[in-house]
Amino acid sequence: MSLDFDSARLPNRDLTEEHHAWRTQLRRFIDDEVMPHAAEWDEAGDIPAWLWTRAAALGLLRLGYPERYGGVSDGIDIWFHNIVNEELARLGVGGVAATLMVHNIGLPPVVNFASEAVRERVAPPVLAGDAHISLAITEPGGGSDVASLATTAVQDGDHFVVNGSKTYITGGMRANWFSTAVRTGGEGASGVSMLLIDADAPGVSRTELDRKQGWWASDTATIYFEDVRVPVAQLIGEREQGFKVIMNNFNSERLAMAVGMEAMARVCLEEAVEWARERKTFGKRLADHQVIRHKVAQMKQRLNATQGYLQLVSQQYEDGNVDAGDMALLKVQASETVEFCAREAMQILGGAGYIRGNRVERIYREVRVNAIGGGSEEIMRDLAARQYRF
Repeated sequence: MSLDFDSARLPNRDLTEEHHAWRTQLRRFIDDEVMPHAAEWDEAGDIPAWLWTRAAALGLLRLGYPERYGGVSDGIDIWFHNIVNEELARLGVGGVAATLMVHNIGLPPVVNFASEAVRERVAPPVLAGDAHISLAITEPGGGSDVASLATTAVQDGDHFVVNGSKTYITGGMRANWFSTAVRTGGEGASGVSMLLIDADAPGVSRTELDRKQGWWASDTATIYFEDVRVPVAQLIGEREQGFKVIMNNFNSERLAMAVGMEAMARVCLEEAVEWARERKTFGKRLADHQVIRHKVAQMKQRLNATQGYLQLVSQQYEDGNVDAGDMALLKVQASETVEFCAREAMQILGGAGYIRGNRVERIYREVRVNAIGGGSEEIMRDLAARQYRF
C-alpha cells in the first residue's frame, strides 16, 4: 500500500456517500482557492476578507448551525465537522483554519444560550461571512484556570460596566463581537458570567500579537476593556452561570483540535514518505534504509492508535455521552502524535525540512500552540485523573 494522506486514514464505517461527497467538494475548494496561497498568507501574517465570503457560499461557515440563522444543520453529524478539520489541516498552515473557523468557538455560546434578539443580530452575518465573532476567555494573568479570571462586570442599571483584559484571542483584531467571560459575582467558577461585547463599543481597544512561533496567518490579539458599558440584555446564559456556557464549548473545541492534529501528523507522514522515495543517499533511496522505514512504521503506528481513539470519542460525542477524561486524553494523544510525526518527518527531510515554505516546517512550528491551546497537556492529564478514583 502506498502511504499518503488518504491511504493512511483508517476505514470508518460511519462515513456515508454524503460524507465522501462533502469531502470531495471541500477538497476541491481548498485545492483551488486556498492551497495555492497558503504559504504566501502565512508569510504575510494575514488572510484576505474574500475567503470568508467564499467559505460561506460553500457552506463551510454554516455547517451545523440552525437554518433560521442561515446555517445548514439537516443531516449534519460529527463526521461532517471532522472532515472539515481534516481537510483544512492539509494546508499545513494552522493559522488559516484557526482564524477562518474561529466562529465555531465564538458563536455557539450565542446560538445556544443568548436571547433570541441577540442571536438574530449576530448569527446571520457571521454565518454569511460578513461579520466575525471571537471567544474571549484567556487573560494575561491566567490561561486554563478559568475560575480565577479577573475581568469584572459590575451592573449599573440596565448595563454592565466591564473592566479588564483578555489575551491570545484568535480573530481578535477582526472580530465585531466577543463572547466574553467576566466576573459578575464572587470568587471561583460560581461568580463567572458570559457577555456579548461589541468590539466597537466605547472603551474597547486591542493590540495585535504578531510575534508568534507559529500560526503566523492567524489574527491574534490582546483585548482591553475600560469602563465598557454592555447592555444586560447581552448576557449569554444566566448570570453567574457562565462556567456552564464555557464548559459546553470545551468538548467540541478539543475534539476539533484533536482531529486537526491527527490530520497534520498524516501530512507529515505523506511528506516524509514522498521525500524518502525521491531522495538518494549512499547509492540508494532513503526509503531503502531500514532506519527510515522504521521511522515511517512508528509514525503510522501512532497514527493508527490516534485515529482509533478519535473514532471512539467522535461516536461518543455524536451519541451525547462523551467522557470528559477520554476527551481530555484524546487531545493529549493527538498532540503527542503530531509532535512525534513532525519531528520524525523533519529528520527524514533533513535540511529541506528546515527551509521555510514547506508543510513539515510549518507544522513543526505549530506543535506547541496545539499542545497548549484549548487546554494544555498538563491540564488535560490532571482533568482526566480527577475523573478516576484511586
